Amino acid sequence: MFSKLFGYFSKDIGIDLGTANTLVYVRGRGVVINEPSVVAINQKTGQVLEIGEEARKMVGRTPAHIVATRPLQDGVISDFEVTEQMLKYFIHKVHKGSIFLFPRPRVVIGIPSGVTEVEKKAVEDAARNAGAREVYLIEEPIAAAIGARLPVQDAVGSMIVDIGGGTTEIAVISLGGMVTSRSIRVAGDKMNEDIINFAREERNLLLGERTAEEIKIEIGSCMELEEAMESVMRGRDLITGLPKEIIIYDKEVRDALAGSVRFLVSAVKETIEETPPELLADIMRNGIVLAGGGGLLRGFDELLAQETKVPVKLAEDPLTAVVRGTGVILENIDKLRDTLILNE
Repeated sequence: MFSKLFGYFSKDIGIDLGTANTLVYVRGRGVVINEPSVVAINQKTGQVLEIGEEARKMVGRTPAHIVATRPLQDGVISDFEVTEQMLKYFIHKVHKGSIFLFPRPRVVIGIPSGVTEVEKKAVEDAARNAGAREVYLIEEPIAAAIGARLPVQDAVGSMIVDIGGGTTEIAVISLGGMVTSRSIRVAGDKMNEDIINFAREERNLLLGERTAEEIKIEIGSCMELEEAMESVMRGRDLITGLPKEIIIYDKEVRDALAGSVRFLVSAVKETIEETPPELLADIMRNGIVLAGGGGLLRGFDELLAQETKVPVKLAEDPLTAVVRGTGVILENIDKLRDTLILNE
């Protein structure tokens, strides 16, 4: 009876709990929140000051006693209490204006495919402590494939490559489960790191993480571009200690990212090698689908198609594929129950 009552006043939500960004889907409304997975904490008092976009603005700009931290590393919870606070914030933000003071929604959360039982339990406990009355977990590659409208429950091979912030999920899916898969910790954050390392080693310039990400988005690529691109790189000169501004070109960024890109391509090829021939025939017909922000890197789809000899296409709105997948599950939870990891 209480469950029905809570269900009447609460909104069922799907969450893509990402290393870089957290997206929230509300049943019947679509994606309503897309904010950075960042929490600003006052270390003197232990008080949470800001969460999401406001906290991200503080990164690298806070006094010593205020720390803007990311409670998820490589797709898994590294700080349980802060993650719980973040989930609580998003759940209450969704229910803002509701007449019910203590919302108890059903929650579907996407998690990386390579996580341990302990890490799964941490996500489930954090969601329950944040106010969820029922928690369903789904592996991100399956959620991304459902969000990309692939026929995951059919006896047909579908291949998805989801390049997020902390992890890249590669999976071949058939009959609602993963036949072969890989979860690797080379993704968007590692690419940012590559650019920071390049600036330090080649230009004696200390870059911030946000600046590196902006350069990656602005001129990052995997293959030679028809028109050369350039961007301004601002940081601290490691020799003089003074501010410095230099121009960086797309070829330099391409060279900086080359190692990570090669590793990703190699992981996709290894997954293909492990795929049964019948499913591989389906994939050659239907192609590999790219999801996640990393899939938007210029030329990555073309390079992957060249290297694997399989057609590659970008999912519609790749950044929201996982959270849209959790939304489809919320709308059809009985039909798609087999795709979940843990269910009530």
